[in-house]
Amino acid sequence: MTVHDELGAALRDLEATMKANNLWRMERPPEHAFASHQPFCIDTMALPQWLRFVFIVRLDALVQSQAAMPAKCDVAPAVEAYLKQEGASSVQQLLMHQAVERIDQLVTEN
Repeated sequence: MTVHDELGAALRDLEATMKANNLWRMERPPEHAFASHQPFCIDTMALPQWLRFVFIVRLDALVQSQAAMPAKCDVAPAVEAYLKQEGASSVQQLLMHQAVERIDQLVTEN
C-alpha cells in the first residue's frame, strides 16, 4: 500500500469520525471565506468547516494526483484545542485527535 493509499484511507476515517460525531453536516462556507490568510481559515470558518471543505479536499487532491506531500502537517493540536473549547466529550476528542494525528504523521513522514 502506498502512502497515497494510506492517506486516502485516513481521510475516509476522518470523514467517518466527523459524521459519527455530528461534525460533517454543514453548509459550504461562502467563497470569500476561502480567501483567508489565517491558519485554518480561523477568521472565516469554524474548524470543522475548514477540515471538511479545505483540509480533506486539498489532501484528497494530492491523493488523486499522486502528488508530493507537503513538508509538514500539524493539525491535530488545533483540533484538540478546538474540541476542548467546544466542550466535546473525551471520547469525541480522542477519536478526532487520533484521526487527524494519523494524517499528520502520514504527510510529515513522507
